[in-house]
Amino acid sequence: MSEHTTTIDQDAWDDVVLGAKGPVVVDFFSTECPPCEALAPKFDAMAEVYGDDVRFVKIFRQGNREISTKLGVGGSPTVLYFNNGAEVGERLTGGIRRDALEQGIAALLPDERVAELQRRKTTAKTDVDVLIIGGGPAGLTAGIYTAQAKLHTLIVDRALSGGNLNITHTVSNFPGFADPQPGYLLAHNMRQQAVNAGCEFREATDITSIDLDAHQVVLDGVETVTARKIIVATGSSPRVIGVEGERENQGRGISYCATCDAKYYEGKHVVVIGGGNSAIEESLFISRFASRITIVHQFDTLQANRVAQEKAFADPKISFLFKHEPRAFVREGNSIGRVRVQDLTSGEEREIACDGVFIFAGMKPNLELLDGQLDTDDWGYVRVDADMHTNHKDVFAIGDIASKRYRQMTTAVSDGTIAAMRLAQELDGH
Repeated sequence: MSEHTTTIDQDAWDDVVLGAKGPVVVDFFSTECPPCEALAPKFDAMAEVYGDDVRFVKIFRQGNREISTKLGVGGSPTVLYFNNGAEVGERLTGGIRRDALEQGIAALLPDERVAELQRRKTTAKTDVDVLIIGGGPAGLTAGIYTAQAKLHTLIVDRALSGGNLNITHTVSNFPGFADPQPGYLLAHNMRQQAVNAGCEFREATDITSIDLDAHQVVLDGVETVTARKIIVATGSSPRVIGVEGERENQGRGISYCATCDAKYYEGKHVVVIGGGNSAIEESLFISRFASRITIVHQFDTLQANRVAQEKAFADPKISFLFKHEPRAFVREGNSIGRVRVQDLTSGEEREIACDGVFIFAGMKPNLELLDGQLDTDDWGYVRVDADMHTNHKDVFAIGDIASKRYRQMTTAVSDGTIAAMRLAQELDGH
């Protein structure tokens, strides 16, 4: 902990925070909390830079429930900003990035003083055996293997480890679990296993640049990591469909994550776009909340697995509109109110009144950080050989970004295993 950071309890709250003359930044943290662990070094680094002008305070949320409840702090970590005893600015919670934390701090001070203090920033250089970019199932699996092989392993992620598992309601086909498992729990257990194996982490981190030729990655603009081997495991993101009104209404009635947002549609009518595994499985989850679901699908049959199809057809809340495609998402007030769809057979258009839309139209590889440094196939996925090598020496690609026929958690885990074992052999001279 930085010498500029103070840990208090709720008895000291009035004196230290509310009674302060000037700015105070407060971190409500918890134990056994990966996002809290990810925030801690950033919080201390900010204290070293701004600590002469801003007071940095930490408080253990579970041990100080009275003040946490009073302030409406329900998650860890949560960062609050105060000035002269009054809360100011926006709160931060969850996977907090360094740049977001610093923006809130800088807003407490005059611009000239911020510029002066920022000159105190120090840079760091870190050398590792293995750098894994991406902490989803593929990256975590690779990390478990390389760390167990006594290789200095660092896993970097722009968000929190777990990848799309963090927003997957349940996983029902991972070997070894007879019952469906919550996605977040599998993600947590995988990360903990990687920690136990010896992996280091940089999470909720801004990846400033990646130079595969130099085997270097710059993090948060201040830390340069050089690795003997690099594994790219940046995963995939929901694919937008490019329909009128889609981008403008993201977060305003249009969602790509049922686990995140289904709870907001209790007793309401939801339109789901898509007919693959994700669309049907997530519709079944949405059915726990919504009173009615209309699935709009461009084909005349579903592409989801048979079990999910049978459950969906048996669900009285779910109806289907086959051979239709959306043409526009129309807002009413502050949210989506209607979806304009077209019958692909007749060409006729109609509108469906609804309270929200979930789009499940597949995924796209997250390769924007690589800026064309890796060879890709016609669909934008990275070309790899049987050992997961890319066109760059000592650089591997695994998981959903790799060019292959199937993308499942089990295939991601397999990719991570193969890459880790092969690179360990290569570092041993085999």
